[in-house]
Amino acid sequence: MPQVIFLPHEKFCPDGLVVEAEPGTSILELAHEHHIEMESACGGVCACTTCHCIIREGFDSLEEADELEEDYLDKAWGLEAHSRLACQALVGEEDLTVEIPKYSLNHAAEAPH
Repeated sequence: MPQVIFLPHEKFCPDGLVVEAEPGTSILELAHEHHIEMESACGGVCACTTCHCIIREGFDSLEEADELEEDYLDKAWGLEAHSRLACQALVGEEDLTVEIPKYSLNHAAEAPH
């Protein structure tokens, strides 16, 4: 089984994490299964950009993003050439290294009072 390395993220995964993944599992599902509570305001149905992530290694092993995902990615904070929506990026047969950006554009999140 391929390994997915989640790089350290101050809020969601301070120490980073390495997990084994069943091919076909979305990066978002995998993160949530391992208590990395990365945002997904739309519930993981490709209707926002809050689960934006950057694939630092293994990007070419993923299936290409479809047009809808590409349209949402255009609106993501910190977009890079290897950006994907975690709800749409499915683990393939190769290891992945995933970075969760420092910020996301979550218009549904309520600011602290």
